[in-house]
Amino acid sequence: MKAFPRMTDWLIFALALSILIFALAPQQVPVSLYKINLIALAGVVGYWLDRSLFPYARPDSFLAAETPQDNSIDGGGLIFDLECFVQNDLLFVAAQIRRSIIVAASMIAVGLGA
Repeated sequence: MKAFPRMTDWLIFALALSILIFALAPQQVPVSLYKINLIALAGVVGYWLDRSLFPYARPDSFLAAETPQDNSIDGGGLIFDLECFVQNDLLFVAAQIRRSIIVAASMIAVGLGA
């Protein structure tokens, strides 16, 4: 049996509701598309807002990375020892939660204002 991608059932449900909206009130289709566009843009803006507010605390910076053979990184004349970047699970989780809160807040703000 072939496995479907995740959330396929929700995609089918959303398409069925879209068809129902088109059948019952076709004048509302552009409004729905407009609101979906605003929410998607708010998610992107929230992501880039997090990246610009916290450039040195990105979630992926706390993941274990493959280290170079000499265990150091040349940072524009400065040599950083990779041992100083302690891979901390708690910091990774906090960065992920922070990013999700910022993205969700921007999406909610746009959703409430539109």
